[in-house]
Amino acid sequence: MNYIVGENRNQIQMIALEQLVAPDSWARIIDLFVDILPIDKLGVKHVKLQSEGRPPYNPVTLLKLYLYGYKHSIRSSRKLEHSCKVNVELWWLLGGLMPSFRTIAYFRKNNAEAFRKVFRQFVLMLKDMGLIEGETIGIDSFKIFAQNSLRNNYTQKKIDRHLEYIDKRIKDFEAALDETDKEEEKELLESKIKLQQDRRKKYETLDTELKNSNDTQVSLTDKDSRALMLTNNVSGVGYAVQAASDSKHKLLVHSHIGASTDKRELSTAALTVQELLQLDSFNTLSDAGYTSGDQLQACKYSGICTYSSPMPSTSPNSNSIPLAEFHYINDGDYYICPCGEQMTTTGKWRSRPNYRSKVYKTSACVNCSIREKCTQNQNGRVIERSEYQDIIDENNARVIGNRNYYKLRQQIIEHQFGILKRQWGFTYTLMKGKANVLSEVNIFMTIYNLTRCITIMGMDELKRRLKAFLPLVSLYMSLLLIKDEMQKKELYLVI
Repeated sequence: MNYIVGENRNQIQMIALEQLVAPDSWARIIDLFVDILPIDKLGVKHVKLQSEGRPPYNPVTLLKLYLYGYKHSIRSSRKLEHSCKVNVELWWLLGGLMPSFRTIAYFRKNNAEAFRKVFRQFVLMLKDMGLIEGETIGIDSFKIFAQNSLRNNYTQKKIDRHLEYIDKRIKDFEAALDETDKEEEKELLESKIKLQQDRRKKYETLDTELKNSNDTQVSLTDKDSRALMLTNNVSGVGYAVQAASDSKHKLLVHSHIGASTDKRELSTAALTVQELLQLDSFNTLSDAGYTSGDQLQACKYSGICTYSSPMPSTSPNSNSIPLAEFHYINDGDYYICPCGEQMTTTGKWRSRPNYRSKVYKTSACVNCSIREKCTQNQNGRVIERSEYQDIIDENNARVIGNRNYYKLRQQIIEHQFGILKRQWGFTYTLMKGKANVLSEVNIFMTIYNLTRCITIMGMDELKRRLKAFLPLVSLYMSLLLIKDEMQKKELYLVI
């Protein structure tokens, strides 16, 4: 039987790498995109090689390698090194260069800030192209696993539990030591006591560190990571990545590493977007996790109109009459309960984390006919009103009155997370520390925006626009760098 026969492996052939890479290859987009970036002005650092006399790799080369690799879910430095040897597109993209895994790893580690600036620069380019509108911004978060584990993450409760267990073990060994007369057993028990005492010193150190940190957790492997509910109710140690997306073409415009919850993150994301895109005003769409009075107020003062989903009722009595049936009278600063009674306040503010509140109640609760339906509190129904309640009510009214508009939130921001996590495998980070983890985030988001642009306008049009943008890149970058320097000086003066 005749078969299709391949080429003779020993046959010398004349072939150009250019012929081996398709015109619509992702490598060609990466090549063009990186070539128009002002690498020096972005602060991208090269890697110094240990060998005497050898020049370093051009940072352009290594940046292309990372953007290509991450798009194809090749993230580890060793796998990237291997790909440089076997991937034809990378031969073409890097001109046949094959950097070592150490060089590749050092480049990523040393350029966390540069990756942030690359992403910001691309966002400005997209705005100039008219692809980012800046009228409606969706804000949400997703969680990724850290290079840490629950075993190496400690809370005060966990530390106390370990100390209690160790003290019990020491006590038991000491009791056994008092009862035995055998020298061999004494030596064994003394060694066990010494071991437990050494373990105790470890947890005492952690206890001191945690109490001095003003935090609720301490992590050993990656100190910036935190215990989170990551996915499908699976707890682990990781990071919460905050992201913002423009509604026009669902392009990402911002990212930062936030706290374990979203409650304090709305204004940070919104104000950063406002500063980057130079917007006087715009709307934000966010879920209930972001609904916090001080955050809504910070946005309002900056001209940002929030549509953040109302927080669900947190009444301890699920059968109680909802707060919505108690009407607040602003002029007199009191509530009218469903039975028509006035609920008044002493006017004294109670301090709460990040806000103040006043308490409202009435003596009429004593003889109220519907008391059992209203509250289980023996002192009657009590309402706590935040100092930001007016702003919260305004936000809630906007959401309720514009439900179809608010529903756009999922379309604007959540689809991107599915791409990053499910298609590209960004469910965990290879890096340690907030800054380094954010470098991975910025790489992925730059890639997402590039691939999204291909979908929006096609590869040929994207190439044309990128080439046309070249003369403006230096100007934009200069302005961006001047702005960053001014902000640093202002911060220095404040300090």
